Amino acid sequence: MSAVARMVLLDARTVAPYKIQGLVVFAVCVAVLSGNNPAVVVPALVLLLTSVVSAYPFVIADKARLETLYAVLPLPRRAVLAGHYGWALTCFAATVTVGTALSLVIARVRSVPFGGHTLLTSLTLSWEIFVISIAVQFPLFIRFGYSRISVLCTFLPLALIMMAVTRLHLTIVTFAALLKWLPLLWVAGAVVLAASVTVAIATDRRHVP
Repeated sequence: MSAVARMVLLDARTVAPYKIQGLVVFAVCVAVLSGNNPAVVVPALVLLLTSVVSAYPFVIADKARLETLYAVLPLPRRAVLAGHYGWALTCFAATVTVGTALSLVIARVRSVPFGGHTLLTSLTLSWEIFVISIAVQFPLFIRFGYSRISVLCTFLPLALIMMAVTRLHLTIVTFAALLKWLPLLWVAGAVVLAASVTVAIATDRRHVP
C-alpha cells in the first residue's frame, strides 16, 4: 500500500467515530431532496455533504492535535497532504455512487425521465462543485489550520459556487447544452485539483519534506 493510500485509510479511521452524525446529515439531505428533480440530487449532496465530510479530518486534527501524530508517522509530509485530497476524492466517489442510485429511484418513483445525458451532466456539475470546494478549502486548512479559517472556508466556496450559478445561469439544462464539452470540464477540474495540491504543499505552514 502506498504512503498516500495509508493516509487516506487513516483519515477514514479518524472520521469513523462520527459516522452517525454523517448518516443523520445524509438522511436529512435525502428527505429534503427527495421531492426535487432527480438531476439535482447528486450536485446538492456534493455541495451539502461531501465538502463537509471531506473537511472532517482537519476538524478532528485540530481538536485532537493530530498534527503531532502526523509528524511522527513514517510518512512523507507530501503524502500526508496528498492523502487528505485522496480522502476527499473517496468521499466524492461514495457520494456520486449513492446519489446516483438515489436519483434513479426518485426518477422511477416519480416517473421522471432520467437518461444517460442528464446523468452525465449532473455528474459533471457535481464534479465542478466538488473541485471548487476542495481546491479553495484545503490549501487554507493546511496553511492556517481549521480552527483559524473555518468560517472563511465554509462560506468562500459556497459564495464562489453561488456566484457562478447566478452570473453564468448554470443549470442542468445549460450543462446539457455543452454536452460535447463535458469531458473537457472533467479534465479542467482535475487540473485545478492538481494545482490545489501543489499550492497546499508549497504553502504548508510546517514545511516538512
